[in-house]
Amino acid sequence: MILLLLSYLAGVLTIVSPCILPVLPFVFARADRPFVRNGLPLLVGMALTFAGVASLAALGGGWAVRANEVGRWIALAVMAALGLSLLIPAVGDRLMRPFVAAGSWLTDRAERGSADQGDIRSSLLLGVATGLLWAPCAGPILGLILTGAALQGAGVGSTVLLLAYAAGAATSLALALLVGGRVFKAMKGALGVGEWVRRGLGVLVLVGVAAIALGMDTGLLTRISAAGTGRLEQALLTTVGRGVPTNTAPADLNNLPVEGVMPPLTGATTWINSPPLTREQLRGKVVVVDFWTYSCINCLRALPYVRAWAEKYKDQGLVVIGVHTPEFAFEKSEANVREAVARLGVAYPVAIDNDFAVWRAFKNQYWPAHYFIDAQGRIRHHHFGEGDYDGSERVIQQLLKEAGAADVASDLVQVQAQGAEAAADMAQLASPETYVGYARAENFRSPGGFARDAVKTYGPAALRLNDWSLTGPWRVTREHAALTAPGGRLTFRFKARDLHLVMGPGQGDAGVRFRVRIDGAAPGSDAGSDIDAQGQGRIDRQRLYQLVRQAGPVGERTFEIEFLDPGAQVFAFTFG
Repeated sequence: MILLLLSYLAGVLTIVSPCILPVLPFVFARADRPFVRNGLPLLVGMALTFAGVASLAALGGGWAVRANEVGRWIALAVMAALGLSLLIPAVGDRLMRPFVAAGSWLTDRAERGSADQGDIRSSLLLGVATGLLWAPCAGPILGLILTGAALQGAGVGSTVLLLAYAAGAATSLALALLVGGRVFKAMKGALGVGEWVRRGLGVLVLVGVAAIALGMDTGLLTRISAAGTGRLEQALLTTVGRGVPTNTAPADLNNLPVEGVMPPLTGATTWINSPPLTREQLRGKVVVVDFWTYSCINCLRALPYVRAWAEKYKDQGLVVIGVHTPEFAFEKSEANVREAVARLGVAYPVAIDNDFAVWRAFKNQYWPAHYFIDAQGRIRHHHFGEGDYDGSERVIQQLLKEAGAADVASDLVQVQAQGAEAAADMAQLASPETYVGYARAENFRSPGGFARDAVKTYGPAALRLNDWSLTGPWRVTREHAALTAPGGRLTFRFKARDLHLVMGPGQGDAGVRFRVRIDGAAPGSDAGSDIDAQGQGRIDRQRLYQLVRQAGPVGERTFEIEFLDPGAQVFAFTFG
């Protein structure tokens, strides 16, 4: 419900984003007509089309994108015809005749026969066309929805969230349209300039068509809007979601509910530290299933507790299973996962879930996610994200008692986590996880934006909080940015105690040397665990690197990393 509300509010915020500008002329082209028969059907068609196309894109990938591109060009032709009909009525009459004959989008009969009242079908079809043209800025909330849809596949849940987002945008546009309609009527009544208003709208529609055809809706306007709207959306995520429990353990542990039956683990591709385990083999044991991935900072901060539970209760009937479900492509490498398991001290069984089969069987959506299963194979509790470790351990104790274990400890583990595994300083955290690949990137400020999948020499930019830029020759792909020559830099304006960067060397590169600066100087006592006080470090494998841990007061700082060798691949920033 919280994500549904956030999706709707994020859609409402699009009215203050320049990304909405290209479709505004199409929406306001009928501002002087009755809203119920014109504006409302148009907005409904726009919202439904956007939600449907976005769901198909999440499900079908490339073919859906290509189909949408064809639809966009058809919609552009329709909107260009609308603009010409508004600008030059005589030309509009000629252009509309084929549509009248075909009973298609914009017909002269709908425009003329409906007079000032308008036609619902014509408006609805215009809304469908507008929905095909609309490319909203991918802010944090929309990015969250699309990421979840990509992982789970498009379904009812993701479509409902996308529809909520589109409905939010339609709501704010409806309010603007109602106000705009009154202004238009006042102008026509008081000044007698209805024909000029009509022509002016025609010009705006044609300008919008040109902007979309030139890619300004996904290029320049996206970059302009990312700062303001992205900050508003991030504020929604932190404010509306603050204090919302992620299923904390209930006070009455004697009556834990039954949430379902443990799904099978047969979809795992490989097992580490154990032969493959089945539900039948685990019957009689209390099981904790931990969904994680080794470059996820939230998973790393939960890991010390999971390790401690596995060690403390293993002789009393607890089995902990780590289900490693990858976020990035390099996390699908069995060698990478095995190295991470050894480096992180994970001794319990780990199932490699590269195909997301176990993830989907549990209907999971989160990293980390903990499922607590009793000796009868029933899920009795779950917890998503970090936190409530004491409550989770008390659930383990209760399930062990129910299973007949003797002398179950009543005390709780005491964890002294170090490095990236240490708990975040949430009171000081004001920077969000930020991806570098263009598929989910936000707040990128280098002039000219991304050159997708092509080498480009980027330049620095003035940065505000949570803005970032590249300098030097980089190839930016959907998932990461790869440096093609030494001396390239990446800069981020942040506010948090800790800054981490998911990085790796390029294929065949033995290692990449780098140097970190904070506000232009060596980090000194603010150095993270993967660099020295001078800011020197080396990328030796694909993993998360802790580069900053501020020892003093936390304020806005400018982080810069310079790569002294080519081949660096940079995936995502995380903070703590």
